[in-house]
Amino acid sequence: IVRRFATGAMSFGSISREAHTTLAVAMNRIGAKSNTGEGGEEPARFRPHADGSSERSAIKQVASGRFGVTAEYLVNADDIQIKMAQGAKPGEGGQLPGHKVDAHIAAVRHSTPGVGLISPPPHHDIYSIEDLAQLIHDLRSVNPAARISVKLVSALGVGTVAAGVAKCLADHVTIAGYEGGTGAASLTSLTHAGSPWEIGLAETQQTLVLNGLRERIVVQADGGLRTGRDVAIAALLGADEFGFATAPLIAAGCIMMRKCHLNTCPVGIATQDPLLRAKFTGTPEDVINYFFFVAEELREIMAVIGVRTLDEMVGRTELLEPVAALDHPKARGIDLGRLLHRPAGISARRFVAPVVRATDAAIDDRLIAALDAGGSLHFQGSIANLDRSVGAKASGEVARRHGHAGLADRSLHAVLTGTAGQSFGAFLARGLVLELVGDANDYVGKGLSGGRIIVRPPPQSTRDPARNIIVGNTCLYGATEGEAFLCGVAGERFAVRNSGAVAVVEGLGDHGCEYMTGGQVVVLGSVGRNFAAGMSGGIALVWDPDGALPAQLNPADVSLGAVQDAAALHALIERYAAATHSARAAAILADWPNACAAFVQVTPNDYAAALAARAPVAAAAE
Repeated sequence: IVRRFATGAMSFGSISREAHTTLAVAMNRIGAKSNTGEGGEEPARFRPHADGSSERSAIKQVASGRFGVTAEYLVNADDIQIKMAQGAKPGEGGQLPGHKVDAHIAAVRHSTPGVGLISPPPHHDIYSIEDLAQLIHDLRSVNPAARISVKLVSALGVGTVAAGVAKCLADHVTIAGYEGGTGAASLTSLTHAGSPWEIGLAETQQTLVLNGLRERIVVQADGGLRTGRDVAIAALLGADEFGFATAPLIAAGCIMMRKCHLNTCPVGIATQDPLLRAKFTGTPEDVINYFFFVAEELREIMAVIGVRTLDEMVGRTELLEPVAALDHPKARGIDLGRLLHRPAGISARRFVAPVVRATDAAIDDRLIAALDAGGSLHFQGSIANLDRSVGAKASGEVARRHGHAGLADRSLHAVLTGTAGQSFGAFLARGLVLELVGDANDYVGKGLSGGRIIVRPPPQSTRDPARNIIVGNTCLYGATEGEAFLCGVAGERFAVRNSGAVAVVEGLGDHGCEYMTGGQVVVLGSVGRNFAAGMSGGIALVWDPDGALPAQLNPADVSLGAVQDAAALHALIERYAAATHSARAAAILADWPNACAAFVQVTPNDYAAALAARAPVAAAAE
């Protein structure tokens, strides 16, 4: 029974390292799973201890902020969960206040200490069901052994969305109710959003069964599960697995002060204050004891209804009966018939086996063969838009064998000619170079993890790169490290949530550098509307000879100034020109004093304030 249990998403940073470790160790000991939440995970936790115990969270979450999502993070997962929504605050992104972002949290999340972190409300690479299918494909390419899960919020209509998730070839879907995760959620979320998990779970089960999809996907319920009775009801309504969050935290010492966002948790759970963290007294044994009591209560219920296994319970709504509470005015007239409805027919009511998936990745297989041979590889080949997520599978293998450190620079270098499909260079690991002579679709360099991407037009092209699109939308989304040299204009939402990559591009569409927390973006052209909105780290350098940039910016987020390190900028543009043969870069270098004066440095106000606050401390240390 306990192997069907999982902790809910409690992100690294929102709760203390001690509490996070306690939950992970407990779940690993009983064969269950803990969830990282959206805060990333320390690489040191990927390796088991000498005594065989492990702090590794089996479920790695990929949320809209993409904090800490690298190739190494993804390959160290049994499940990868795409958090589309959270029951306690559907439609809203998470937020970690700056006073909780210490140096340790900032390192794991690839951000700046003292600067608040905001997750965008949507995933910027998911604007349709096809986009979700692409992200599932990307993640499965990096880690073929992991189950890919999608977390949805309990709401009317969630069954239709869950059917779409199944058709996107996800392995697992979580239905989250409104009662879970309320400690740090805003009051408006607690009182005006979400619905009970029972409603969403029942609709999901019925829709999947009616459409013949139930047997190919695992369904999990979470959002306030507490007891064995809750688990029994969830199983009878259609859940294969069960998530807990608040209850195990209470077992570990949480007293529900609801001050999670203030960093003043008196029992050392939802805080990064070292003095308060020292007050944490929870142990893995406390959590294990709780889960075994839940399992024992569930076994008693199973004995009463006459079933021996959980599989026998899943979807058996005929074993549920409404309680007649007619003496309460709010209960009069309630009809639970639709909630307890069991679709007729012969379709399976529970998970049986996943569907078989195509694994064609010829370019990556060639890179992996060179990796197996222990040597370097430099080859040329063709690419077409059917070739999706090129580089992701090879990057997963590099990360699995060598961690985030990857390979020596340019160990594996592919020069490809043609039009790349979506997610070219997704999660590309250090030591891999993908050079594309042609153009690419959306999501180039998604989650870039230290690799290098070059996209340039063919030599025979007569088009001006500075006036033509060469890569699509949402490139470098969630990039953590590496380089991208793009000789042309990129589409919308470029470098959203970039936290460490360096990019040079000749123009951007709207919404460039949104929510960026690190790295450097150099734009040799115009940037479109809403540039740098919500940007809290890193810098952007825009060549703006016409003085049009200020109209595109929100002064509450960022400030403009002259280039602070002209020599470094010159060296970067030189490398870009050498890699892409860009005519605009060559012209800028040829007229450097005047061109440099036309560059504007865009610096986030929060980032500048954090650096200024750290300056006296750094000076004193020296």
